This record gives sequence, structure tokens and C-alpha cells, in this order.
Amino acid sequence: MSAELKSLKAGVVGAGVFGGYHASKYVGLDAVDFIGVFDPVADHAKALCDTHGGQPFESLADLIAACDMITVASPAVFHHDAARRALTAGKAVLVEKPVSATAQEAHELVTLARLNDAVLRVGHQERFVFDAMGLFGDLPHIKSLKAQRMGTPGVRNLDVSVTLDLMIHDIDLALALAGARPDRVEARMLSDRGGLADHVVTTLHFPAGVTAELESSRVADARERVMTIDYESGADVSVDFIARRFENPAGLPLDPDFEAKPSAKDSLGANVAAFVAAVRGQKNGCAADGTAGLAALEVALQIDKACGSLSRI
Repeated sequence: MSAELKSLKAGVVGAGVFGGYHASKYVGLDAVDFIGVFDPVADHAKALCDTHGGQPFESLADLIAACDMITVASPAVFHHDAARRALTAGKAVLVEKPVSATAQEAHELVTLARLNDAVLRVGHQERFVFDAMGLFGDLPHIKSLKAQRMGTPGVRNLDVSVTLDLMIHDIDLALALAGARPDRVEARMLSDRGGLADHVVTTLHFPAGVTAELESSRVADARERVMTIDYESGADVSVDFIARRFENPAGLPLDPDFEAKPSAKDSLGANVAAFVAAVRGQKNGCAADGTAGLAALEVALQIDKACGSLSRI
């Protein structure tokens, strides 16, 4: 551990799968002490700490008091409460996507981060794969993009729509590439459970004629996560996020060896490392801050409204 770096104390809220992922990333970073986890189910918190170290905390307040920074990896409907309490205490927060369940809650978190001079980052880690490829580099303006993010049935994140669960990744990338918010949203719900969408298709219409056609399902027969980007120059790029490869027939200045980069191999780890760097006052890079998380959430909520879906239970 470098003697030049002040050790930072990190904790995790939520002892589920992603809570475990974040804990493991903190454990692997220099000058970061993973001190433990809070989960309302005490046995879950203990099990995570048995694996990754640290201690199970009996209350969220105790964890926040003991930390310099926390990851919020609880179900989405609980993101706001934990993040709000940590930011109010002046602690840095990395919250898994979506940043919160409602736009009002997200606005409050962004405001609290600013008022308390606290770092707020959001778990849009697909950005790091894009960055490793060079898709955030000096490229022509985009004309359109199409993305499909299809998942098979599971038991996680069923408290929110597929729009907030899966599609929000592609919404964030579309907003970053377009450099603007859409001025018109069209959407259809193809499958739902009691009004909560499980399969959605949408078209986002941006200024200057840019469009983004997105489809997400969590009741598909197989996993698929692909995107095609068409540029005004006539070039196009096709990305397969699962296979970690892209096709670039026009020879745009992208990195064909991007898969070897740590940020492409482990985008979640790259996001956690970027969060720690931001807490230390270093540059943010491509990571999504609270404002970006809010923008993606607001568009996701627009899509749910347009297709008649509930956004959360």
C-alpha cells in the first residue's frame, strides 16, 4: 500500500449478488479498507463478510458513520434512502443503477451531493467498455443507433420495470453518444406482469434527427446484448457486449485490442476504481455522475409512461 495515500474506509449497503461484487472490488484496491456491510437480513450481511472480510453492521447509520464512502447495492426502491442519508453526512456514494426509483428522489440526491460537496456516482459500467473500444473518442457524429438487451427469466430486480432494470444501460449510452436528451419518445410494451413491463421497445428522437431504437426483455429465450451505431459519415460499428467484440468495416479509430484492457475485462471494477479516484479528487473520466444517472432515469420513466408500464411495484 502506498504511504502517500490516505486509507479510505468503504462499506456496502445490500448483501446480494452485486453487494458481493462491490465488496470484492474494494478489497482488491490499494489504500482502501473494506470495513463491512449493512443488510436488513443479518444472516446475509454475515455471509458476505465471511467471504470478503469486514463486519456486518446492525444499522445503516452505524455503517455510514464508520465509512468515507459507500456503495448502495440494495433493491432500487431503497436506493434513495441509503444514498440520501450518506450524502447528508458528507459521505461519497456509488449507487447501482438506477440512481433511484423516481425522478424527484434523484433530483434530491444530485442536490445533496452538491450542497455537501460529496461525490455521487452511478453504476453505469457499460461506459467503461465503450471507452476501452474508443467509442467516446474523436468520431463522426452519430446518425442512429439500435440496441437489444435481452435477458432470460430470473428473480433479481423484479421490483422495477425492465426499462429501469436493463434498458437503462443503453439509454445512458445513447444519451452520452447523442450529447442531448430526446425531444420525443415512442414506446410499446410487449410483455408485462401486472402492468410492470418485462419486454419493451422504444424509439428515442433526438434533436438534429438522431434516433435510438432500443429493445429490452427479461423473459427472452437467450441472452443478447448488441448495439449498432450508424454515423453521419456513412460508417457503422456493431458491438456485442457479451462476446466483448465489435465490427468496424469503415476503419474508424477504435482499439481492436480493447478486450485486453482492465476496464473492458472488469467494467464494474473499473467503475469502483474510478469512484475511489473521484473521492481522492482525481478526474472522473467516463464514469456516470449523479446528473448523468438522473438523465438516464428520467428518460426511462418517460419510456414507461409512453408504453403504459408501471416503473416499480
